[in-house]
Amino acid sequence: MQDIKVIAFDADDTLWINEPYFREFEENYFKVLSPYLNEEELKHKLFDLVIHNLSLYGYGTRGLSLSMIEGAITFTNGQVTSNEIMQIIRLGQKMLKNPIELLGGVIDSLEYLKGKYRLVVATKGDLLEQESKVQKSGLEKYFHHIEIVSEKTTSEYKKLIKHLDIQPSEFLMIGNSLKSDIVPVLELGGNAFHVPFYSTWAHEMIDHEIEATDRFKVLKTIDEIKDIL
Repeated sequence: MQDIKVIAFDADDTLWINEPYFREFEENYFKVLSPYLNEEELKHKLFDLVIHNLSLYGYGTRGLSLSMIEGAITFTNGQVTSNEIMQIIRLGQKMLKNPIELLGGVIDSLEYLKGKYRLVVATKGDLLEQESKVQKSGLEKYFHHIEIVSEKTTSEYKKLIKHLDIQPSEFLMIGNSLKSDIVPVLELGGNAFHVPFYSTWAHEMIDHEIEATDRFKVLKTIDEIKDIL
């Protein structure tokens, strides 16, 4: 921990609430299509379609909306009405206009860390959407750099670490996703703190546990970082 120079924060469900809004979006989508299929069937079909389309649309509200519209047509064999399609579009627009609700302890933690470390945001998703969230959050003033990528991989973290002109051992990532925020950083020899969020998308799950080491810790809340650094 003494070597750390840069601390990177995931954004969605680490700095502010995100996943519950997406689940609400999906629940409302299922209601729109309830005349055609039951919720469980829709849930599985939509998940498979979203994962299939990730390479085309990426992550975020716009990509999910496109998959939902495609799904509405294919799941109902073309029976979905133009009014129902418009309802789905409006649900997506509402998502994009949602206010940002910061998680508890975020401001206190950033205030404590600023000046001691270079702080950055390392998030993935739609560029315009993520930039808008950072701006609406009011947190931009704390960060030296904002990194938005389409996918968080070891190669992307390697590029970020090189851009920051540090060694992996001098980098600490804090996030809620083991798959995106923790595993790739540990593979590079960096440090990672996992701050679990109560709701996590199935696609962000991993099928194995990670043992606690000097480079990896699990925090109950983000402000526990003040007791470690």
